[in-house]
Amino acid sequence: MPLQLPLRPLCRLISAQPQPTLLALRPFSTTPLLSGTTGQYTKQARVSPPIPSVRGSEPQIPSYPYGDRQVYKQSNTGLYGLARIRFGNIVSPKYEVKTRRKWRVNIHRKRLWSASLKAFVQTRVTTRVMRTIDKVGGLDEYLLGQKPGRVKELGPWGWRLRWRVMQTGSVKRRFAEERKALGLAELTKELAEVREREELRMVGGESVEGLRGEIDAVLASGEEVPLGEEEVGEEGFMKEEGKSKA
Repeated sequence: MPLQLPLRPLCRLISAQPQPTLLALRPFSTTPLLSGTTGQYTKQARVSPPIPSVRGSEPQIPSYPYGDRQVYKQSNTGLYGLARIRFGNIVSPKYEVKTRRKWRVNIHRKRLWSASLKAFVQTRVTTRVMRTIDKVGGLDEYLLGQKPGRVKELGPWGWRLRWRVMQTGSVKRRFAEERKALGLAELTKELAEVREREELRMVGGESVEGLRGEIDAVLASGEEVPLGEEEVGEEGFMKEEGKSKA
């Protein structure tokens, strides 16, 4: 006869055996683990004063003349130039069937060297902007471009980096030498404020954020917003003509 064990000892033997765990030690992912916090990609080098944050409030920095981008808002947190996501169709040549698709921007996370800051700046940047940086001679030269087209390419994040680079001693000495070579007087604080307002006027007039604030204040007060001069039509305008009697 086969050996029969009582029920309770049999349960104890089964529970005593090691059971395989059903929980994975690490979920499957192709992304490497980050040590520390999740913000390692955006952690900047320690310089004094510090590099401005991408989204934080920086009241000491002049507002960007063109305002935040309302289309493809990811470009507000990197050096995207004028690149935007594009949408379109793929049409098969045989049956002309349309398949909807989109073309994303080629974005990389890079550590770009800044000669004036003497540190690496971590940022998201497109391949086209990286090629432009190589052509002009570095990140500082790209940020300090004077043409309105370059200022428009920088975006809010590039504008903040531009301001930080202009606070360094090397860039201030460079601007002073340029003024001396042109025979201009030494730049004082008052002249710097006038020059800043003139640059804002050249690249886009008043700040978009300031203009929005004025409009919101007028709307909150309940006053009428004048949109232009009232046009007065000529006398007899839109007057119906009587039918001629046959």
